[in-house]
Amino acid sequence: MNTAISFEPETLTVEENLLAEMLRAADVVGEIYGVENSELSLTLTDDEHIYALNKKYRGVDRATDVLSFAFRESDEPEVVDAGFEILGDVIISLERAKVQAVEYGHSFLREIIFLEVHGLLHLLGYDHMDDDERREMEEEQRFIMGKLGILRE
Repeated sequence: MNTAISFEPETLTVEENLLAEMLRAADVVGEIYGVENSELSLTLTDDEHIYALNKKYRGVDRATDVLSFAFRESDEPEVVDAGFEILGDVIISLERAKVQAVEYGHSFLREIIFLEVHGLLHLLGYDHMDDDERREMEEEQRFIMGKLGILRE
């Protein structure tokens, strides 16, 4: 998968091995779901920025851990004859991920990759609005995390 990782604000940083694992996770998801020639944007941010996005686009007045914006669900014009699909954007709060890793008792890397996988599944059409959808999405998340070899510690 053609994956671009950016930071907002640009002063944020993470270790290189985390970025490499994020790229690997996107590639594995791409292979599993047949979207390996797609484009994906991953943004790593802080609570302040994700709060503003959550309020603006979802009307939710709080920070969250991950947001997904699927290109196919947007008002953007379709890219014709490009040879690839633009999946969309996944935005992850590094601050929320750190807190949640401690809360759930696993590594920061595991939490970031889990949030990325969760966001990617949303881009691919999965949701968790009702119990059946939630169970299906949770099964997919477990399957992908297992394929990545990143299990609960």
